[in-house]
Amino acid sequence: MYKLIMVDDEEKIVGGMAQLFPWQNIGFEVVEVFTSARKALEYIETHPVDVVMNDIEMPDMNGLELSRRLMAYPNIEKVFFSSYSNYEYFRTALQNGVADYLMKPVDYSALLECFEKIRARLDARDHVTEEKPKAYYDQIVYDVQQYLKEHYRTATLEEAAAKVSLSPAYLSRVFKEKSGESFSELLLRTRMEKACELLADIQNRSYDIAYYVGYDNPKNFSRAFKAYYGVSPSEYRKSKVGGAE
Repeated sequence: MYKLIMVDDEEKIVGGMAQLFPWQNIGFEVVEVFTSARKALEYIETHPVDVVMNDIEMPDMNGLELSRRLMAYPNIEKVFFSSYSNYEYFRTALQNGVADYLMKPVDYSALLECFEKIRARLDARDHVTEEKPKAYYDQIVYDVQQYLKEHYRTATLEEAAAKVSLSPAYLSRVFKEKSGESFSELLLRTRMEKACELLADIQNRSYDIAYYVGYDNPKNFSRAFKAYYGVSPSEYRKSKVGGAE
């Protein structure tokens, strides 16, 4: 586990981020939380730290000054999270080697993506090439498949990624590699197979089926169905039940 400290003078915010985000799932351990940048710097001087994530506007020492002092520790990755979209802050962050600048309230997927990139750099630094156990990836694939079975009408890659604590981009790549089918391909297949089940019952009308499997516009559903199966929904129904709507 890589060691992460968080610094923000707003105790509730930093405490919530430390406790509610699944840090260990992506290889990080929040070893300390500080409301004072000076105390955080004192801790860094005597303890190994891999990442410092800090606010900018703080009373005793602001985050810009903290990041400048941390340049003396080139192996430490630095991340800002702030409520201020300020050009000078962005410029100073770049000059001080800050890895990312996240806006409050911090978006879950943006945080995941940020720390996956940091994890990759830290792994490269430490020559870590460890592959997670097959069971780990099998579980991800299974969880996503179950999510799509239950939520195919409204499913999104972003929501699926949140459920397995990965960024959408990383989940998309892992799911394709491990299952042989992309998220969007499985979503479409799930919807089309469900549509076939519903078309087999003549009491179900096509426009109701379209909505039920995730299409707000029946015409879009018909086009998607024909592109997938080579026949329209009504043609499919005739071939299966011998009658039209």
